[in-house]
Amino acid sequence: MKRRLWAVLALVMGLAVLSPPVASAAAIGEVTGFGSNPGNLKMFRYTPDGLPAGRPVVVVMHGCTQDAAGYGTNSGWVRLAQQWSFTVVLPQQQTLNNSSKCFNWFASADITRGQGEALSIKQMTDRAVADAGASRVFATGLSAGGAMTSVMLATYPETFAGGGVVAGLPYACATSLLSSFSCMNPGQNLTPAQWGAKVRAASGYQGPWPTMSVWHGTSDFTVAPANKTEIVDQWTNVNGADAVADVNDTVGGYPHAVYRDAAGRTVVEAYTITGMGHGQPVDPGTGPQQCGTAAAYVLDVNVCAAWQLGHSWGLDT
Repeated sequence: MKRRLWAVLALVMGLAVLSPPVASAAAIGEVTGFGSNPGNLKMFRYTPDGLPAGRPVVVVMHGCTQDAAGYGTNSGWVRLAQQWSFTVVLPQQQTLNNSSKCFNWFASADITRGQGEALSIKQMTDRAVADAGASRVFATGLSAGGAMTSVMLATYPETFAGGGVVAGLPYACATSLLSSFSCMNPGQNLTPAQWGAKVRAASGYQGPWPTMSVWHGTSDFTVAPANKTEIVDQWTNVNGADAVADVNDTVGGYPHAVYRDAAGRTVVEAYTITGMGHGQPVDPGTGPQQCGTAAAYVLDVNVCAAWQLGHSWGLDT
């Protein structure tokens, strides 16, 4: 109970708690000089040796109490980048901004286009895209990092082709510390149109919009599972689809729902990890769909979210 209460308070304070030839091993390194960095974040990056020009970029954002390298490695993204040849951008929060090293997903100054942490992450992304000659960019993250994934797709939709929110929150669910409590649990219940309006107002962009993949455990008592439904409502509305699943099946034994637009394109996917608490789903091992290493808030549930996301984005082709 104490651990659960700590996790809730931590997140509120900004916490979170087959393929191309394998490139040779490289190392995660810090990148400086990527822009004005108004959010005072650090940029780390993993670039496989011998990376061909034009390969995609994936922005991977850690959760509360985590750091960039640890989350990037434990979630499986770094290994997949080596295996499939793409760049991983790893933003890192600083304790000077947030004592628990969480992205400030609820602060208006950090979730607005052209400001704060959102702009810092955009500048990191632009630097990586320029260096790699990339034409496709994706974003994903856990908890507070998942909430910042929603922020990045909403504030810079022209930059990202898709996103993956793990145990996170819809865009602009909270815009202050006070409102973040009810946003996390029990969640804010708005109509799809109301949620979609928040995204459309964030940038004035007219589309096409990024796709969205949502992952959430049914036993998450830190960020209520109801937030998965609200994210689905938000991004189906933005993408011109209804919030009724067109396909219901299972992935790794867990419920999986697919939402398509009028043209038949998959625009939103939702994964419900039965019995999982607050964390990132991984499946340690060397099998073809396995990845990740169990750690705090990185949970072995026999399905690896990073692999499923990367495969759906075509990173393995």
